[in-house]
Amino acid sequence: MTSTAKLSLTHVRKQFAIRGSAENFTAIDDISLDLRDGEFLVLVGPSGSGKSTLLDLLGGLTTPTSGEILLDGKPVTGPGLDRGIVFQQYALLPWRTARSNIEFGLEAKGLRRKARRELAEHYLELVGLTGFGDRYPHELSGGMKQRVAIARSLAFDPEVLLMDEPFAALDAQTRESLQDELLRIWRATGKTVLFITHGIDEAVYLGQRVAVLTSRPGRIKAVVDVTIDRAAGGDIRSSEQFRDYRHEIWSLLQSEVQRAATQERESLSDTTTHADTATERLTHV
Repeated sequence: MTSTAKLSLTHVRKQFAIRGSAENFTAIDDISLDLRDGEFLVLVGPSGSGKSTLLDLLGGLTTPTSGEILLDGKPVTGPGLDRGIVFQQYALLPWRTARSNIEFGLEAKGLRRKARRELAEHYLELVGLTGFGDRYPHELSGGMKQRVAIARSLAFDPEVLLMDEPFAALDAQTRESLQDELLRIWRATGKTVLFITHGIDEAVYLGQRVAVLTSRPGRIKAVVDVTIDRAAGGDIRSSEQFRDYRHEIWSLLQSEVQRAATQERESLSDTTTHADTATERLTHV
């Protein structure tokens, strides 16, 4: 690991206790990864590979069983305003307007009302929602809600923006539109972004680098440098270069997806077996 990394993970493992068992469940294991200042890095992996567990650790919502997470060389020990998190679900406060939702984190920083209002208006404009500040979440579309969530996370000026499959619940056209918006915002702000997804196309389109996770327990299988010139314009997704990167990442993921499916079937089989055994015992009572 380099000392100049913005965000650094070194041999990070996360285990959970299993109720009624002496064994622990290992969600991720031996994760070592550096995120450079201003970089857009995408993490992709099969279902159950520990992507969201990793984001919880980076957000300080949980702590590693072993290993170390550093932000600007300092250990991450809990939640903080130096990290903004955007979830798949918008997590907006329904009783607050779009503008007031954006101001929420600024209130925690102790900014005065006028300063909060000015910053909120700036970030509404940045995410393309000028004129929608007085709308409540129920008056906004899914894409607009996610724009508000992004603006709220950016408004308190975090060092790193952590995004957990933020576009997964949106329709394809809205998702692609917001991918373009996110890249524009990233270029405008220079923020360091860690974006988690299960979509290969999304990973290639957004990431300067794509880190591929194995099936459970999640480990870093490979990190792919993506050198597509997104500023050149045109239909990037139809280009030969895009297809080559997509094939490379799919080739890395294919066996992991199959293994994850096998693990899920075995887990369901074990659950059914335990349930049948318990029922049999009850019938003999």
